[in-house]
Amino acid sequence: MEALLHVIEVYGLWVVFLSVLLDQGGLPVPAYPAIIVTAAIATDLSEPLFPVLAVATLAAILADLLWYVAGKRFGAAVLRQMCRLSLSPDSCVGLTKRIYARWGAPSLIVSKYIPGFAAVATTLAGETGTSVRRFVFYDGIGAALWAGGAVALGVVFHNAVSAVLLELESLGHYALVLLFAGIATFIGVKWWQRYRFTMHIRMSRISVDELWELIEKDADTLILDVRTSEHRAKQGWIHGAIHVRDISQLDLDPEKEVVVYCDCPNEASAAVVAKKLKEKGFSRVRPLAGGIEAWLAQGRPIDR
Repeated sequence: MEALLHVIEVYGLWVVFLSVLLDQGGLPVPAYPAIIVTAAIATDLSEPLFPVLAVATLAAILADLLWYVAGKRFGAAVLRQMCRLSLSPDSCVGLTKRIYARWGAPSLIVSKYIPGFAAVATTLAGETGTSVRRFVFYDGIGAALWAGGAVALGVVFHNAVSAVLLELESLGHYALVLLFAGIATFIGVKWWQRYRFTMHIRMSRISVDELWELIEKDADTLILDVRTSEHRAKQGWIHGAIHVRDISQLDLDPEKEVVVYCDCPNEASAAVVAKKLKEKGFSRVRPLAGGIEAWLAQGRPIDR
């Protein structure tokens, strides 16, 4: 542990830079504790705190720019893959799109305080065509506030941090075991939450061919589109689909067959809505397998 403390004291700024870059890049690296500890040590040594703040902010902006460029270059494909791998898929596929659709680039100011929002919001910024200047401006404010909070905690609680570090130092190699155990526990809890969510949205899907057959037969089927207004306008919609933001506002017949679709990985948003409809007494409700992307991939017609 003494070696670890020495590394933080000598190479603290590099530790902060790399941990923030990896954390904001999507890896489960504890960047916030690294900033707090480095700021606390700087306070104890009477060293300036601005370099810690500047390095953490710069690393966060650079990582966010990578997601921004990926979203701009590859669009929804990156977003779908990110949400597929996300440890918080529920917030990834639902909360993020709703917040960014409503507030746009200014939402980047608070994005790092919302679980599952930060990386997805930066990708959405690129996908939706937010200008680089506008992106860097709002993202820079958010990164500075986020890093500034960690620096402030390090300053205010530097005595407590020093006491904890001394206690960890006395534990020797066991301190590293505890550190890695804490990180492993954090990742394990997140994966368990992901597993529970995946189990929650498990249900039978309707295929594109089956839905197309129902439309051709003019069957009495209700089709619900749960995408954002922006994505609906950009991609078009399946014939007869009703745009839904809040199912509580709909007056629906529970006896009808209902198909719900979205543009998210594993049809997560559609499955969540389908679950809610089932809880309200709808017995024949299914998400569209593959969502609008599968519909378009098979060359089916859309309305605009």
